[in-house]
Amino acid sequence: MESEFSSSGSKRDRDGNSKDGPLGEQPDDELTIPRAAMNKMIKELLPNIRVANEARELVLNCCSEFIHLISSESNDICNNQQKKTISAEHVLLALDKLGYGDFRKDAEEVMTECKETAAKRRRQSNKLENLGIPEEELLRQQQELFAKAREAAALQEMQQEHCGGGGHEAQPEGDGGGHAQDSVSEEESEY
Repeated sequence: MESEFSSSGSKRDRDGNSKDGPLGEQPDDELTIPRAAMNKMIKELLPNIRVANEARELVLNCCSEFIHLISSESNDICNNQQKKTISAEHVLLALDKLGYGDFRKDAEEVMTECKETAAKRRRQSNKLENLGIPEEELLRQQQELFAKAREAAALQEMQQEHCGGGGHEAQPEGDGGGHAQDSVSEEESEY
């Protein structure tokens, strides 16, 4: 089993040196972009072009390696700045340092879109808080609505008991049998 993961499962740093450890012991498919997501991206970007499975696998491996490379460099920058969390700025600096500065503008645009989406989600989740009504008042209103619903249900049940039982027997029999009416009467008398 060890030989199976030693060549393909071990991770390498940006200098190509093998990094053995917990990550190197996991199978490759746990450390890559999901194939379905990659296939969807390829289909969206190249809708009229057939891409061989071998080429798809190569693209998948290149993307994974690129992510590992950028992550490793971002981590180094973060450590050099004596920070504990890799920030977006660390990733952008890593792009520049590794010679991928051309991607910086696209990365910043995606980061802006992500921030806008996250802000929109926060606004939607805070709509209850933004009503301006204290939680206690909302709870009181909810209890009031439940009480009204219970009263309406009880009133409807009483009306069915008092005038609903006789009303069914007075209606003409539509099915010719009378068994359906007997069962309705029995059901109503159980209340």
